[in-house]
Amino acid sequence: MSWSEHTVMRDGVRLVCRDWGGAGQPVILLHGLAGHAGEWDTVARSLSPGFRIVAVDQRGHGAAERHPQDVSRAAYVCDVVAVADQLGLRRPVLIGQSLGAHTAMLTAAAHPEYVRALVLVEAGPGIADPNTPSKIGSWLDTWPTPFLSCEAAVRFFGGGPLGEGWASGLEERDGGWWPRFDRDVMVGSISENARRPFWDEWSAVTCPTLLVLGQAGFLPPQEFEEMLRRRPATTAVSFPGTGHDLHLERPGALHTLISGFLDGIG
Repeated sequence: MSWSEHTVMRDGVRLVCRDWGGAGQPVILLHGLAGHAGEWDTVARSLSPGFRIVAVDQRGHGAAERHPQDVSRAAYVCDVVAVADQLGLRRPVLIGQSLGAHTAMLTAAAHPEYVRALVLVEAGPGIADPNTPSKIGSWLDTWPTPFLSCEAAVRFFGGGPLGEGWASGLEERDGGWWPRFDRDVMVGSISENARRPFWDEWSAVTCPTLLVLGQAGFLPPQEFEEMLRRRPATTAVSFPGTGHDLHLERPGALHTLISGFLDGIG
């Protein structure tokens, strides 16, 4: 099964969606910071026979608007609602990784009538760290752009499915391979998370929630424990031998886990 492309406009900002079709429960897939919709291709292809799957290039990322003026958390949330409304995705399940999962959580908190269920991969309410934007900027500055080849990019990002997933987000132009985002837009997109945690929003979520962690992921144990203390009905699973990008490392296992969770909520 292949996907078709849709463009969603909100307040002059272009969002680009990969629509895998299907007539089942709508599902919106949200990538993380500096990511792209294509990261979800393997999971989307596996889920699509039973669900209506739409993966989004969010503002500032991929084929979407490269330099949006507003990169607030609220802007990302409103984009998800616009995608659901304009594509007719009634009460979608929101599945996100990293910053995309954070966006999914905030959307469910602000618009409980819109969201059927949540799957959060490697994300939580966060722990405020004013150094986060500079850390992200420094990490992006280590990218040897332009990459001389796609193969060089795959090696830089760790090789295997992980490296291939990251490298597939690049574009070929001017004799090299470049990121499809602006560094400063990425730093701005994470800045609000650095200023405060979002515990009130996590507590306000009412829909069924699956929390998926990589054994070597980014979520601190104390944040995970507090999430379960505040919402003990949350289903939580840790994948052994995986890191922050487990949706790229173990897409088949993640598909099985998500399918079981969604079957369980009816």
